[in-house]
Amino acid sequence: MGWLLSFVVWLLEALGAIVAINLLRQALPRNKQEPPTVFHLFPFIGNAVSYGINPPKFFEKCQAKHGDIFTFVLLGKKITCYFGIDGNDFILNGSHNDLNAEEIYSPLTTPVFGSDVVYDCPNSKLMEQKKFVKFGLTQRALECHVPLIEQEVVNYIGSEISFLGKSGKMDVSKSMAEITIFTAARALQGDEVREKLTAEFATLYHDLDMGFQPINFLMPWAPLPHNRKRDAAHSKMRAIYMNIIENRRKIGLKDGSDMIWSLMNCNYKNGSPVPDKEIAHIMITLLMAGQHTSSSASSWIILHLASRPDITEQLYQEQVQNLGHNGRLSPLQYADLSKLPLLHNVVKETLRVHSSIHSVMRKVKRPIEVPGTPYVITPDKVLLSSPLVTALSNEFFPNAQKWDPHRWKSLERETDTSDESIFRGARSPYLPFGAGRHRCIGEKFAYLNLSVIVATMVRNFRFLLLNEDKNLPQTDYSSLFSRPKQPAMIGWERRHQDDNGLP
Repeated sequence: MGWLLSFVVWLLEALGAIVAINLLRQALPRNKQEPPTVFHLFPFIGNAVSYGINPPKFFEKCQAKHGDIFTFVLLGKKITCYFGIDGNDFILNGSHNDLNAEEIYSPLTTPVFGSDVVYDCPNSKLMEQKKFVKFGLTQRALECHVPLIEQEVVNYIGSEISFLGKSGKMDVSKSMAEITIFTAARALQGDEVREKLTAEFATLYHDLDMGFQPINFLMPWAPLPHNRKRDAAHSKMRAIYMNIIENRRKIGLKDGSDMIWSLMNCNYKNGSPVPDKEIAHIMITLLMAGQHTSSSASSWIILHLASRPDITEQLYQEQVQNLGHNGRLSPLQYADLSKLPLLHNVVKETLRVHSSIHSVMRKVKRPIEVPGTPYVITPDKVLLSSPLVTALSNEFFPNAQKWDPHRWKSLERETDTSDESIFRGARSPYLPFGAGRHRCIGEKFAYLNLSVIVATMVRNFRFLLLNEDKNLPQTDYSSLFSRPKQPAMIGWERRHQDDNGLP
């Protein structure tokens, strides 16, 4: 027993010595070319706990003390943050030779998305793949998507048990996750994929999604149960897509509006067609990457509408006044969305306040001078940008923490120009879909999908908060993608008591 006590004492002394050395190193004068370092007690662990619990709060505290540029330690890695519109531009528009995204994200995403796509291929090939997807999001395709999305929402609220009756309760995160995956599948993925969204497909999606656990940033290769399920799910889902592609080739399908058809007709610059395996992997990427943003954003929109019934009613009246005919609302068309500015602003404001991605990282490849500062960012660091910091800054958005869709109309009036031109480019305080070479190419579809979903929900329901304090749920930062803490229950009342479809 004595040896055990001696070992514990030795261990505590060793830990104390390590902490003391770490504190001494931080107390020594730093190199003036190095950004200030955030205080941390333990080496290696660094600031992982405070960053992991609430990243925006951690950023705010560090920015107040150190300014827009500082370094913190995250599990042995030196993470240098550069905030503000200059930081957004410096990192998101950085040269590929200076800043590399593949080294950061490939170990995490490749087992989920698949090989030879996104971060598992040369950047030049990724740029071609992004163009292929962009070609699939043509004006004609977007116009075709609107009725498909609306019908999916109508079918869901007419058949889902939680929406039966004149009033009831709904788990917002669960319902909106299901709605967004159904709408995206029908519009982007095609009828065959939508038909396969059964319990089995949902299980595959869940197992793949578990591949985004934070621990996989460190050990994506670890033989953990969730990683074994991830790998099995990827193989099965790839087989589903490749079977769909094979069947389409057999029947000679030549036209369509979904993304599979578009990719089947694309060729790389060297003349080679996109291999079926890569088409399958791109489709998995679109399914997984787009779902998190749409599910989170739509959940936050419905939660805010439950807390602001006045905004909900304004959205409904906007449709009645601009789209109504003889007291009825016809099925939505693409052209209708331009007549609903408040709806557009509700989506934009929600994406401003509730970004699903709080940190965008790049590996530094060679020393980079930061213009206007004495700092040089060295290759032993990872640069971190957080567009959420500027989006929630009072410098750019008065009373920035408040959800206020009407602010966008005021901004447009004050600047005497359209908000689209105010916030263009990487030097912008509003970047919900990123910027630069890795800007999300699904931005137009995301706005379209969210707008049609919300417009259809507002046509059919009023929403109300059920909790006594009338506060919205906190944000859950436990995974790589932020979302409302679950469960988030609200109440609903059907506008048209005898109608499960369009009013």
